[in-house]
Amino acid sequence: MADPAKDQDYEIVTPPTDLRGKVRELTPREAKKFDPVKAAEAALQRISGHFSNWMETETESLLAAWDEIRQNGMNEAARDKLYQSAHNIKGQALTLGFPLVGDVAASFCHLIETVPSPDKLPLELTERYVEAIRAMVAEGAKDEANKTGVELLETLTAVTNAYLAQFPPPPVQD
Repeated sequence: MADPAKDQDYEIVTPPTDLRGKVRELTPREAKKFDPVKAAEAALQRISGHFSNWMETETESLLAAWDEIRQNGMNEAARDKLYQSAHNIKGQALTLGFPLVGDVAASFCHLIETVPSPDKLPLELTERYVEAIRAMVAEGAKDEANKTGVELLETLTAVTNAYLAQFPPPPVQD
């Protein structure tokens, strides 16, 4: 019988560093005192100074996707890129200290996910979402304490829900 592994091209990649050598095993006494939640919170606190920069980077990605649509028009690939950028913001916003921006991005994702095709995505409303996220990150509108940001979220969500009401929900498949 032929060996199928010999008939295929492949390469075995060996990691350059064995990470086991980088980790110190805790003594039983240290292990009793170690609180992984506290350690994680301390690590987050140490890097929290970078959170605004990371949100700005995610926002730049969203703006680039929107600029591409404005220049070249809406198509499936462009919509997917826009969605991915909004989805990244939605997923990271809470951790990075921008829960209100995450709520706006979640509403935007809902709009993109629900319209039946890229040509049904309303460009004016899309632009409002992109600009809202950009402005909120630039102004540091992080949570419900920012009343203007809350009103903006409520308005965008209401307009989105009104627009999406024209499309019947897809049939439920068993």
